[in-house]
Amino acid sequence: MSISISLSSVPARLTLLALFSATTFYCLYKSRRLRHLKLSLNPNPNPNPNPKILFLSETGTAKTLARRLHRLLSSNDVAFDLVDAQHYEPEDLPKETLILLVASTWQDGAAPAASRFFATWLADAAADFRAGSLLLSRCRFAVFGVGSRAYGDDSFNAVAKGLAMHLRALGATEAVPLSEGDIDGGDDVDAVFDRWCEKVVAVLKGVGVVESCDNDGAEECGVVSSSEEESDVESSEIVDLEDIAGKAPSRRKVVANGEESNGKLNGSREMVTPVIRANLEKQGYKIIGSHSGVKLCRWTKAQLRGRGGCYKHSFYGIESHRCMEATPSLACANKCVFCWRHHTNPVGKSWQWQMDDPIEIVNSAIDLHTNMIKQMKGVPGVTLERLSEGLSPRHCALSLVGEPIMYPEINALVDELHKRRISTFLVTNAQFPEKIKSLKPITQLYVSVDAATKDSLKAIDRPLFGDFWERFIDSLTALKEKHQRTVYRLTLVKGWNTEEVDAYSKLFSLGEPDFVEIKGVTYCGSSTTSKLTMDNVPWHADVKAFSEALALKSQGEYEVACEHAHSCCVLLAKTNKFKIDGQWYTWIDYEKFHDLVASGRTFDSRDYMAATPSWSVYGSEEGGFDPGQLRYRKERHHKSTRNQAG
Repeated sequence: MSISISLSSVPARLTLLALFSATTFYCLYKSRRLRHLKLSLNPNPNPNPNPKILFLSETGTAKTLARRLHRLLSSNDVAFDLVDAQHYEPEDLPKETLILLVASTWQDGAAPAASRFFATWLADAAADFRAGSLLLSRCRFAVFGVGSRAYGDDSFNAVAKGLAMHLRALGATEAVPLSEGDIDGGDDVDAVFDRWCEKVVAVLKGVGVVESCDNDGAEECGVVSSSEEESDVESSEIVDLEDIAGKAPSRRKVVANGEESNGKLNGSREMVTPVIRANLEKQGYKIIGSHSGVKLCRWTKAQLRGRGGCYKHSFYGIESHRCMEATPSLACANKCVFCWRHHTNPVGKSWQWQMDDPIEIVNSAIDLHTNMIKQMKGVPGVTLERLSEGLSPRHCALSLVGEPIMYPEINALVDELHKRRISTFLVTNAQFPEKIKSLKPITQLYVSVDAATKDSLKAIDRPLFGDFWERFIDSLTALKEKHQRTVYRLTLVKGWNTEEVDAYSKLFSLGEPDFVEIKGVTYCGSSTTSKLTMDNVPWHADVKAFSEALALKSQGEYEVACEHAHSCCVLLAKTNKFKIDGQWYTWIDYEKFHDLVASGRTFDSRDYMAATPSWSVYGSEEGGFDPGQLRYRKERHHKSTRNQAG
């Protein structure tokens, strides 16, 4: 028997409406039941949702106080995790919404040895333009310092003050002002700490407000006046392209003893003046003598922790954790728009400063580098095996800052490195062709090719030489006579040189480089001398498209061989040299290179090439990231007008 219902009748419509309503209600009911069931089975989907109490302790005082705070918060039904900073991963900070820090200051204003990596990481991030001033914008914090004025006012609670300053610089909000305890002073540390804890509890319960500290003075409260902020920014902005960036100190500054920053000593100019030295050292540079420097690259630290190497590891087999970044000359002959030192470094068209011995420079560089490596002991992820390897550098990137080829004894310095079986990668800015011609064999020689036309080169590099274009062309031509590996290094700046594919391709015939590295510009902050913004930084997709177009222009002479997506970098390689039976050979047999140098025989780039692993080949799933390493993805927070997804 079949029943037909006429939808034109009112009863039929009411019946159908009731049926749909009942069905909808049942589905909503079941979905809520399922959602409730999932929550009951997994009441804590976030495995570690609690805010943190971090302590940096040397003798146990800060640890004891942190435990007391933890018990106090627990008794007030406020859940926190208590964590020793030496075991905390600082790259997890962007995930935090609230952190409380109890930090002791050790001798000479240093952080406790076990927690030094945490304090150093935070200082580096605060000065790193890539981290951005919004990195910790979702995080609130409060800091209590434990120190002793017996060691002097300059170092009193320096660690706590530094933590608060760096957290603010990264966009975190100070929930309770910095409070400081003096373990050797008249005030009872416990009483001072208890008053600070009461403020913390009040703020967390929503019944307190951020108020001034008990004592007078902005410095004691962790508050920096506007004039102090300007002074700090001005004095902390000399930096490194691969690591940290900012603006450099004003040349109008005067040294404490009255000597001007460009003064002379014994009738001979010093390249590194006291003002520049102080600011470079503040940023992590180790100054050698009067004109050289060394710094621990962030990629060295990354591979020590098993988190991947730099693009040179992917392209050429460099062991990043065994690479020393140094320069024998902090001076340069250009004032590039993307200069990470914002043009307050020494400049000159010829060597005019005191000159240090090349052997002393190498010895000091290795000593300083290995001391920085030793400080990585105990850092999360650093194994004893990698640390031991890092203490024996096998590579030297002569590209830290400045123009290393200006150093008159560059050949002697390179010889000294090779005697120690340390490979050499040297970068020059294409203004000293005669120096290129006289340079002894090195592992790999780079020439920066920042533009492909005279007008754009003048606009981008802003060279000192009037005949800069002729010097540029002669420098490229000089590469053709070099037998060892040569590289054109292209830095792409959106709006400046990314449309010059045809002009760039015409430069290939001048130097016939073995490789062409194409890398997106690294944003270094705007200044009075550079108005670049994040909008001038190309995406990796832009760099890939440019590289493919450039390879196509070469009509098969060059092909896209490798990429390192993390660095926004792509490598073109000469096909007839480095592609054999479909296999790329862009890597380097470093032991073979040193044997060839020691033999005194003539050799060329083919004699020490090695096979490229599949993971670094262009188009690979890994994108140039070594699968033997553990990738740690960071959150980026930049102010930019770009709306694309990165």
